Amino acid sequence: MSFIAPRPFSPLTRRRLAKFRANKRGFWSLWIFLALFFFTLGAEFVSNDNPLLIKFDNHYYFPVFVGYPETAFGGEFETEARYRDPFVKKLIEAKGWMIWPLVPFSYNTINYGLSQPAPSPPDATDWLGTDDQGRDVLARVIYGFRISVLFGLTLTLFSSIIGIAAGAVQGYFGGRIDLLFQRFIEIWGGLPMLYMLIIMASLVQPNFWWLLILMLLFSWTSLVHVVRAEFLRARNFDYVRAAKALGARDLVIMFKHVLPNAMVATLTFMPFILNHSITTLTALDFLGFGLPPGSPSLGELLNQGKNNLQAPWLGISAFCVLGLMLTLLIFVGEAVRDAFDPRKMHGDRP
Repeated sequence: MSFIAPRPFSPLTRRRLAKFRANKRGFWSLWIFLALFFFTLGAEFVSNDNPLLIKFDNHYYFPVFVGYPETAFGGEFETEARYRDPFVKKLIEAKGWMIWPLVPFSYNTINYGLSQPAPSPPDATDWLGTDDQGRDVLARVIYGFRISVLFGLTLTLFSSIIGIAAGAVQGYFGGRIDLLFQRFIEIWGGLPMLYMLIIMASLVQPNFWWLLILMLLFSWTSLVHVVRAEFLRARNFDYVRAAKALGARDLVIMFKHVLPNAMVATLTFMPFILNHSITTLTALDFLGFGLPPGSPSLGELLNQGKNNLQAPWLGISAFCVLGLMLTLLIFVGEAVRDAFDPRKMHGDRP
């Protein structure tokens, strides 16, 4: 049985990784952002109105994964048990116990036991207070962070694929194809994106995927010019001419030989594209043209803060989370840019 050792990084890749680690601000920002992202990926285990584990009558139940009827715990109804109901709590605690998540609320859980009218200020139960519908702000922030990052990553991925492909075709073939593409992008890029998104969102009921498609229509152009310039520069290099002389197909030359060189400039732009995707989603949610009502959204929380100036914890919570997220991404983008910059030597401070 043969063992194939993994290929080590090339000296150039190791040098770029060393440059990235040398930028302490960007390096630690990446780890902090990843820690927050993976923490919120398991939001159901951190913030939920269902217990993580129930022991009842010597049997174990996992409400996070499975919905159990109230009759399973000695109740009267066949519908799913509402574990925050005092009656259900009393039934379970009479013959067992429950383990709750860190935050015993989901993003859409209404706290009916508030001591003050909603929006209520932070207290021992609702650490960041509640919004104007009595929902826990911390729970909505956790779920809102996750959906914002997932939306931004998905939009960045698809827009990068389309933008790289379009820029590669323009730059490699040039001529009339490049000219027509350039005129189309100039017209398409001249459209007011935010207004067009508002108009389209008013025609259909937006959800995660509809909103992703609508924003993808305008965001794919962000990488076209960078990739086009790299392909225009590289298409007359000797190795490209040699590949053509040997009979290599255009697609093979474009994506196997030229694209790796163009990816250097592309990768430096991706954190900033992700940043722009998140801010656009937040702006649409703030204006009421984003995710469906009730969705955990940082933009919707900012809008609540604007409408409830007597409850400053709403705007402050959303602002701090959004500001932290975007700041971390900016620092990571700067570190990636410096790592791929050939003019910066290892050990230089950014």
